[in-house]
Amino acid sequence: MQRRRLAIHRVRFASFVRGLRDNSSLRSILQNTGWLLTGKGVGAVLSLFYLAIVTRTLGPVGFGLFSLILSAAQTIGIIISFETWQIIVRYGQEYVPSGDHEKFGRLFFFCIALDLCGAIVGSLIAMAVAFLLGPELGLTNDMAVQATLFSMVMLLTIRSTPTGILRLFDRFDAGAFAETMVPVGRMIGALAVWLTGPSISGFLIAWAGAELLCAVAYWYLALKTIRERTGRLSGRRFLTARHDQPEILRYLVATNISTSVSGATRHLAVLLVGGFVGPASAGLYRLANQLSASLTKIAGLLSKSIFAELVKVRANADAESLRALFSRASLLAIITGILIAIIVVFIGKPLLLLLAGPEYEAAYPLLVLLGIAAAIDLIGVTYEPLLMATGRMNWSVKIRLFNAVLLVVILTILLPRFGTIGAAIATLAVAVVGLLLMGRAAKRAALQAG
Repeated sequence: MQRRRLAIHRVRFASFVRGLRDNSSLRSILQNTGWLLTGKGVGAVLSLFYLAIVTRTLGPVGFGLFSLILSAAQTIGIIISFETWQIIVRYGQEYVPSGDHEKFGRLFFFCIALDLCGAIVGSLIAMAVAFLLGPELGLTNDMAVQATLFSMVMLLTIRSTPTGILRLFDRFDAGAFAETMVPVGRMIGALAVWLTGPSISGFLIAWAGAELLCAVAYWYLALKTIRERTGRLSGRRFLTARHDQPEILRYLVATNISTSVSGATRHLAVLLVGGFVGPASAGLYRLANQLSASLTKIAGLLSKSIFAELVKVRANADAESLRALFSRASLLAIITGILIAIIVVFIGKPLLLLLAGPEYEAAYPLLVLLGIAAAIDLIGVTYEPLLMATGRMNWSVKIRLFNAVLLVVILTILLPRFGTIGAAIATLAVAVVGLLLMGRAAKRAALQAG
């Protein structure tokens, strides 16, 4: 029986390797993910250095306050932003090959308008949060003002639309270059603050400057790509883009809710830890979360590459190819997720001590739990892109909403009793539930595709 099982596994692995070699879509996913990893790889390496500077110079309490401001700004940004890059990729696949640049221009400027509206609304929300909830999180009035200004910069540098342009035209190399501007800018800024006198204000300015630098690079490369591929685009009557694609608003709402819920809940955990336990514990939790995220960054990159490729296959109405691509990409994600979980467990503690020092040793159990949770997310990274590409956005939204409610419920139960370790356990539990629910929905969608 055991020999038979081994033989079956060998056959499956050999089939996977042959598929990897012969399937152009999977090769494209890996190639595009490789380009994205170029930018993220540079960021991962540099992040170890600038995180070391911030954690060691600010100390646990100072880093905790810095983390709370970052988490609040990122939470607001995730909630109010629309995933316009997915709109560009999804509908641009119809307009660009057919040469319908008029509709593509309306779509492009429609997405820009959405990003700007979100930034304005988000800035007002940031101001309210900073001054109303700031005292509960340990922020003074001066820090509340700084948090508001920082959030406004973060919101105004949303770069979802230019990201979509680069991915639509397979310019993942250009996107990788633009993405490196964040870690490079943070590294330069962190060194400057360290040399001139470390402070929370100084690091906030450095982080805001890095976001501006990245946004400028993205927009420059996106506009250059548009000029080369389509010529100048017109934004006349851009609001009629919603009539060109009647389901666009529903798709926007679905993608916004899905990404907002999944992204915001991760940062919400930091804010809840700060509110229940204090800024120092919030800093420990964010440090562990950031390290685990940097080790599992490939999850988000694979998701973006997979979505772009699934949309292309779906556009050709090739259901069999869609299912084959989904199956092979899923196996690749499972192998990668298992490897990364092993890396987190065995390399996490030495990396943590090297980076932040013995003051942050208490973050290691958090790092293990959050790292395994992130690896589980990576294992299921193909599920949501398939649901979005096959038009089952509502399934994804329902699962994300359920997971968000479940996380908040478990956090409110475990945080008062167990502190930060309770928050990490809650995150891991929800990751397992999300994997099971998304996996079931994705397999059902794959069977129904046709």
